[in-house]
Amino acid sequence: MSKKSIFKNVLLSSAIFSVSLQTFASDNAGMIESLTGFNINETPFLKDSGLEVGGWASAGATYTSHNRSDRNNAPLSFNDRNNELLLNQFNLFIERAVNTDGNSWDIGGRIDVMYGADAQNTQAAGWDSDWTTYTNDDSYYDVAVPQLYAEIYAPIGNGITAKVGHFYTSIGYEVVTAPDNFFYSHAYTMLYAEPFTHSGVSLSYDISDNLSINGGVVQGWDNVDGETNHWSFLGGFGWTSDDAASAVFVQLISGNNDFDGDSKSGSTNMYSIVATHDFSEKLHYVFQHDFGETREGKKSDWYGINQYLTYDVSEQMAYGVRLEWFGDRGDANRVNETVGANYYAIALGVNYSPVNWMTFRPEVRYDRADESVFNDNSETDQVSIAMDVVVTF
Repeated sequence: MSKKSIFKNVLLSSAIFSVSLQTFASDNAGMIESLTGFNINETPFLKDSGLEVGGWASAGATYTSHNRSDRNNAPLSFNDRNNELLLNQFNLFIERAVNTDGNSWDIGGRIDVMYGADAQNTQAAGWDSDWTTYTNDDSYYDVAVPQLYAEIYAPIGNGITAKVGHFYTSIGYEVVTAPDNFFYSHAYTMLYAEPFTHSGVSLSYDISDNLSINGGVVQGWDNVDGETNHWSFLGGFGWTSDDAASAVFVQLISGNNDFDGDSKSGSTNMYSIVATHDFSEKLHYVFQHDFGETREGKKSDWYGINQYLTYDVSEQMAYGVRLEWFGDRGDANRVNETVGANYYAIALGVNYSPVNWMTFRPEVRYDRADESVFNDNSETDQVSIAMDVVVTF
C-alpha cells in the first residue's frame, strides 16, 4: 500500500470512528466513564483519601518528503519515525492535589508512569536509565517515570507551595504531556533548547492575585545523579492581567550541568520568556523567546523565537499556526552534532474533538535550514504531514 493510501485510510477510518462515538459523549468525563458510566475517582477510598487516578494515550503517524532507509525524521523528534504508526504515550498517574485555599498545612504529590516512543526522550540520567529493565536497543518503546514528587503547602503569608522530588520543567511553553499541546510535532526550542525534567526542590509563592514567583535548586537538566554536585538554580516569575487576557512568564536555569550523565561538567545558563494574549474569547496568541549558553568543553549558545496563533471555531474545533526560528550555530551544536544551522519552521494544524475525551491533531509542517541538515545531512528543507489522536481516561 502506498503512503498516500495509508494516510487516506487512516483519515477516513478516524472520521467514521469519531462520528460513531458522538452518541456516547458526556460533558466532563473521560473515555471509561463516558462508555461505561463508571468513574473510579468516585469510589469511597479515592474520594476519602483525596486521590485522583487518570491517564491518557496518544498515537500517530508522520510522513516526510525525504524517506530515509532507516525511517528517521531527524531533526524532528518525538514524531521521529517516517510512515510508521507510533504509540507515543501511554501515561498513567496518581495524584493528590494540595489544598492551597485554606489556613492549614497540607501535603500531596504525584507520580506519572509513561510507556511509549516518547518515553526514551524523557528519561533522566541516573533515574529511569538506571532502574528500568525494559530497555531494548532495538525498540523505539521504553518506560519512564517523568514525575515522582511530594507537594507541601505551608500557610505562611499568602501561602508557600513546595515541590520536592522529580518533576517536569517550568521552562518554556510546549510540554511533554500530549493533551497539553496544540500540535502533534514539537518546536526545536522544546526539543533541543530546554530541559524536560528536574530533580530537586522548587518553591512557589503568590505575591498578589497578579504576580507569583518561584525558585529552587535542581540537579541540572534531565538528571538524577547523587554522585555529582551539578546543582542549578531554577526559578522566575509569572504575571497575569486583571482580566486574565494577558500573561507573561519568565523562567531561568543557571548552574553546573551533567548532560546525559556523561560527567562533563559545564556552566549552563538559559532563560525562556513566554507571553500570552487573548485577542478575544476565540483568538489566542503566544510569543516565546529562548536564549541559552553553555561551557561544556567549548562554549556554545542557542536562541530562538516561537509564535503561536490559535482560533477556536467551536468547542469541538480549533485552527492553529506555529512559526519558529531557532539559531544553533555554536561550536557544540544541539540539534545536529556536526552541522550548525539556523532552522525555520511553520506548522498548520487543526484540533478536532468529537467528544471531550478524544482529540485528533492533523498538521502540515515545513522546515528549512541554511545548511544541509535534513535527510541525513543532504537536504536543506523538509515537508511533513502528520496526525495523532489523544484519548484521556
